[in-house]
Amino acid sequence: MNILITGGAGFLGTLLARRLLQRGTLCGQPIDTLTLTDLHPVADPGLLADPRVRRDAGDLLQRLDSLMAGDHDAVFHLASAVSGECEADFALGLRSNLEATRRLLEALRAQQARTGQAPLFFFASSVAVYGGDEAVPLPPVVRDDTLPTPQSSYGIQKFICEQLVADYTRKGYIDGRAARLMTVSVRPGRPNGAASGFLSGIVREPLAGIDAICPVDPSTAVALSSPDTTIAGILRVAEASRAEFGGRTALNLPALSVTVAEMLQALERSAGQAVAARVTVQPDAAIARIVGGWPSRFESERARRLGLPADASFDAVITQFRALAR
Repeated sequence: MNILITGGAGFLGTLLARRLLQRGTLCGQPIDTLTLTDLHPVADPGLLADPRVRRDAGDLLQRLDSLMAGDHDAVFHLASAVSGECEADFALGLRSNLEATRRLLEALRAQQARTGQAPLFFFASSVAVYGGDEAVPLPPVVRDDTLPTPQSSYGIQKFICEQLVADYTRKGYIDGRAARLMTVSVRPGRPNGAASGFLSGIVREPLAGIDAICPVDPSTAVALSSPDTTIAGILRVAEASRAEFGGRTALNLPALSVTVAEMLQALERSAGQAVAARVTVQPDAAIARIVGGWPSRFESERARRLGLPADASFDAVITQFRALAR
């Protein structure tokens, strides 16, 4: 099996690649090659040492013709401009999220016409597809049948891409599955441009002895998922049969609902009051507006039927991060 991961040098792309190589199979088939493409080259030593790994670096739109010259049995499309970037630069979001996905789907349609086989396609969507609209208010609990009403450019781009994946699947060009990922916390590494980035930073930085800023009111409730839970969800969705996945609509992965204050309390329980005190609340209206518009409570019945649980607690999430950071 030949697999392509876009965003393969990023945090989730690297974790997914490691997990796939450890397993050695996808959908019961042995992995022959794993191509990792990203704006910057893959640097993970373990991945580089594996003979199954192929590296590709550069702008995805510019690299697509070369990338898709060969056939791929499965594609995990994780590459994306993030929420804060898309709100600040409208053209960037359209190009990186919408046009790159459309072009990738078109390349896979051409592959299906050439080979007669519909490749597996996983699309990483986001809970940013939900938001409160005057005509359709956001309910207190988001369920599988809740109507998405995005309130950010990023969320709208993700929702459009979900519909493209559904239509290409309906037409038989791909075997597509879209899953809406929760904010992943705690992420290691450097901060990115996501509006939700502080939900990792308020834990990661204090544990490293660095001061951190919380740009929202601590009473703000959010929906989170640990890295391990997120990767498990991606793989389960990718390997589910069409009947198990249930239709073509994007699936909400399970969420841990928690307030920012509860996150900071868990940090204090894990590392002590002095560490938790490194976080200072400095409200940022733009970030608060984006994050405050996202849902914080989910009932994901489709995910439950796939055997996917949410994280047990944010204490467990911090324990996972500290073990990973050692």
